[in-house]
Amino acid sequence: MEYPAQKIFTISELTREIKTLLETNLYYVWVEGEISNVRSPISGHIYLTLKDEAAQIKAVVFKGQARFMKFKPADGLHVICRGMVSVYKERGEYQLILDYIEPKGIGALQLALQQLKEKLAKEGFCDEARKRPLPLFPKKIGIVTSPTGAAIRDILKVFERRFADVAVLIYPVRVQGIESAKEISQGIGGLNGIPEIDVIIIARGGGSQEDLWAFNEEAVARAIYNSKIPVVSAVGHEIDFTIADMVADLRAPTPSAAAEMVIRSKQELKEKVAAAAFQLTSCLRNIISGKKIFLHRLERGLIDPSRRLKEIRLRVGDMADRLATAMSHSLEITKKDCRHLAVQGSSHLWQCCAIQRMRLQAMM
Repeated sequence: MEYPAQKIFTISELTREIKTLLETNLYYVWVEGEISNVRSPISGHIYLTLKDEAAQIKAVVFKGQARFMKFKPADGLHVICRGMVSVYKERGEYQLILDYIEPKGIGALQLALQQLKEKLAKEGFCDEARKRPLPLFPKKIGIVTSPTGAAIRDILKVFERRFADVAVLIYPVRVQGIESAKEISQGIGGLNGIPEIDVIIIARGGGSQEDLWAFNEEAVARAIYNSKIPVVSAVGHEIDFTIADMVADLRAPTPSAAAEMVIRSKQELKEKVAAAAFQLTSCLRNIISGKKIFLHRLERGLIDPSRRLKEIRLRVGDMADRLATAMSHSLEITKKDCRHLAVQGSSHLWQCCAIQRMRLQAMM
């Protein structure tokens, strides 16, 4: 059988033509759809399917791009994506190679923040029960911040004004950019390895959400959580709030406020000592006054010893007189009894003698 004079493609050639055609005419496209079938194998790539009511298409985010994504793609999430249409020749399937994904209706950074908050909350990172109080009089303070930023200057000014003799150890890091989160985490870990540090401050000045994003990274949150030393988070201005603020033992609205929280002012301490001394003095005065009243009541209940002795002497004298009278009366009775017995005894004796005399006379 003869075929018309036309080019006959092999499967590989046809696939290659389709691939060239698609990648040439649809080099970059924006698509909107719902994510499903998300997979993240050990390779680091992210595989997913984008779909709407009538169709679906497979998509992939390669490892190099995936590491820059702020949020984690999840099934059911509605997104807007940018990518290149390509063909996977081995299976003859077309797919999207994505380099940008943004949740529809919510920014990628905001979604990433929400996802990480939920994850850390489930693991107990934000529990108030695990947060530690700051030492009352720290001797050595570690600070993780940029050595050239305004934050460190503000902190040192407060320290100098309050206590010039406090020891400060600065761990220099970048507080913005791709590697900043890694450096901040290493700084917290590094200060934990130095003995006698009482408290750690992580600080940076204000900025946009993107500028402060390093303090929203999971690595920084875990470094704070695993710190054996209490951590104060002083990131941005009062209106800024980061993951680091949630996990830290104490959140300060500004770097200057963090310094004031960590180091008490001399005047404040003097006032507290004076107040404590006043309370102690008042308490002692109340105790002494109460004891005086108690002693006065006891004193009123006591009898004068000399008066008591006189009463005893009178009672003894009275008892002695009564005893003498009783003894005199008893002696008179005894004398009478003795005289009576003597009289009775004499009569009986004469009677006995008379009887015996009569017996003797009879015998003679």
